[in-house]
Amino acid sequence: MGIGGSDMYRQQILDHYKNPRNYGEIEDATVTHVGENPMCGDTIEMDIVLDDDEDTIERVAFRGDGCAISQASASMLSERLAGMSVEELQGMDRDDITEMLGVDISPMRVKCAVLAEKVAQDGVEIYFGEKDTDKTTTED
Repeated sequence: MGIGGSDMYRQQILDHYKNPRNYGEIEDATVTHVGENPMCGDTIEMDIVLDDDEDTIERVAFRGDGCAISQASASMLSERLAGMSVEELQGMDRDDITEMLGVDISPMRVKCAVLAEKVAQDGVEIYFGEKDTDKTTTED
């Protein structure tokens, strides 16, 4: 799997992979965006619902497939994003994701781990007109 760390965190990652939280689709989503990690074949599509003021994330759903790291990261992130401000999402970085996962991730697997974060960030930036792209990849 390309991860090190305590068994507790590895179990948590496997649990999120086998029983993903917020997996599915939100039909009335404010933001829908898709991304992929071509190196590993991971694909994640996220739906994000913003509150009426468009500054807080109310709900998140994701779908896709790929390795345990990418899917567990998307599941864990979907739980964490609910209630978070758009500004907080935009301020997240790789360290936040590795801390959330709680394991050491090999350099080859970092792109798997951060895919969901990038999809969420890019989707929101596109929605607010700050970025112009139709799909996120971890190659940029």
